[in-house]
This record gives sequence, C-alpha cells and structure tokens, in this order.
Amino acid sequence: MLDPTIRMRKITGSEQYRANAAETMRLEDLGQRICILGPSNSGKSTLASAIGRKCGLPVIHLDQLYHRPGTDWEPRPREEFVRLHDDAIGGDRWMMDGNYSVCMQQRFARATGLIMLDIAMPTSLLRYFRRTWFERERLGALNGGRDSVKWDMIHHIAVVTPRNRSRNVARFDQADLPKIRLPSIRAIRDCYRLWGLER
Repeated sequence: MLDPTIRMRKITGSEQYRANAAETMRLEDLGQRICILGPSNSGKSTLASAIGRKCGLPVIHLDQLYHRPGTDWEPRPREEFVRLHDDAIGGDRWMMDGNYSVCMQQRFARATGLIMLDIAMPTSLLRYFRRTWFERERLGALNGGRDSVKWDMIHHIAVVTPRNRSRNVARFDQADLPKIRLPSIRAIRDCYRLWGLER
C-alpha cells in the first residue's frame, strides 16, 4: 500500500503529470505496464528496477534485448530485436526501460503509464564516465559484456540524444496515458522518496 500522505494531481488528455518534492501522482496510477524513457545514463534502469521490486513487476531492460549478450555492446539484427521487443510487451505486467524509437509506437500502445527522465546532457555525460570507470556491476548491464569509454557513445550522448530530444518529448506529450516527466536529478530523487522506492 502506498503512503497515503503522498499528494496527487491528475491531468487528463495529452497533458502530463508533473512531479516535484511537494506534489506527485501515485505510483499505482501508472498501471501494470510502465515505460521509462530518457537519455543514456539518466538512471532509467535503476528506477525501473526499484519500481519493479516495489510493485512486483518483471523488469525488462531494452538495452539487453537490443545487444547480443557476451559482446562489447554488439547490436542484434533489427528484425531480431523487434521480435524480442514485441514478445516482451505482449506480457500482462512489466516494467520496461529504454527508448528505441523503431518500436516505440507498439510499446506505447501496450503501456499503461509513462515516465520520462529529462536530465541535462552534461549530467548524462558525467554519469557515463562515472559508470564506465567506477561501477563494475550495474543494473541493466549487458550479460557477459563489459563497459568502457567509447567515442561512439560520447557522440551519442553529446550530439545524437540532444538532437532527438524534441521528437521523444513530442511523442511523450502526445501519448494519452498517465505519465510523469522528471526534469532533473532532484526530481528523480523526490520520486524515490515519495514513492518509497529503494535503490
């Protein structure tokens, strides 16, 4: 049971739920099939795992479906990834993190709630360096793979992600689902506290 002191403001239609330290929606209002979107290294996998533990939802990290296990982040063929993705969203209950616009439409069609982590690019970049240099084991890591600093990933975080941000925000805004957008690390921490989540 969620803490009854948590305050909620519901917004319908294409508007979104907004959260800060004083006002948020209830976690249960996001339903049983929740998607987390956001830039690389924004904390999607950690939040997904925390919500999955609290709500008893199977957690699916899309990075693990997109890449071959036991490799240095080698992508699967597109058709194979989409098949794995579509099989995963067919379940009745799940907690899923990742963007992957190639299959976002069918994911949103199955989802019951959305969370967007909308942190700044420099923060994502700093978290990437910290993750690859200091975190040997992390949630959402590739099974049997390894993390290392890669120029392609730096370019993705610093150039590609900011370029795609407006497209992803537009899709998020247009989705007629319960949703919450967290625009900073502080807002994300507030949700952990207000929803009673443990890292």
